[in-house]
Amino acid sequence: MANQTPTKSSVLPSGGGATLIDPSDAVILLLDHQSGLFQTVKDIPVADLRRNVEMIAKLATLLNIPVITTASEPAGTNGPLMPEIHRDAPHAVYVPRKGEVNAWDNDDFVAEVKSTGRRTLIMAGVWTSVCVMFPALDAVAAGYDVYAVLDASGDPSEMASRISLARFVQGGVKPTSTNALLSELHRTWARPEAADLAQLYGLVAPNYAAVIESYVRAQQAAKAAG
Repeated sequence: MANQTPTKSSVLPSGGGATLIDPSDAVILLLDHQSGLFQTVKDIPVADLRRNVEMIAKLATLLNIPVITTASEPAGTNGPLMPEIHRDAPHAVYVPRKGEVNAWDNDDFVAEVKSTGRRTLIMAGVWTSVCVMFPALDAVAAGYDVYAVLDASGDPSEMASRISLARFVQGGVKPTSTNALLSELHRTWARPEAADLAQLYGLVAPNYAAVIESYVRAQQAAKAAG
């Protein structure tokens, strides 16, 4: 019998969501966001990279999406993980590695991913071309649906970043952005977390924070005038 794609719980009667990420099937893998590696990132401002990762951690907590983190040689030159991840996603599970460059070479890491029972992997990390690329391609080969969040990842050059994008597409990994990920998991403003989600848009698109501030101020002024 041919394998059938599992029905997504997020698909609406209209058919909306059939091609989008199902939050109930997703797990977020944050790979090697380490202080030493940050110093080599040249394709995105490190402040933007960290802010985008921070948003993902907060989003995962808000929507109850599992998070798995790992780091290569945190006691060495690559440095420790950025602390914002486990601060904003206290439910995140850290899996130490034994020197493997590719997290998918580590049995404990793969076992932790499998233990979630989820088949949609959302990955980000430093470097994009190595720490994200290698496990992403291996996960696709293992039958997972894999997304790479490119602006929550970083590479030593823009050339490396462009090559990474091409290889992702060729290898069946779906590239996406932090803002697109937020919108895709958000889906509708008609939900109890709407106000908290609006605050997250201010992290990935700081100018949108100004939109919210001006709107709130205009509403206050209108009420005061009435």
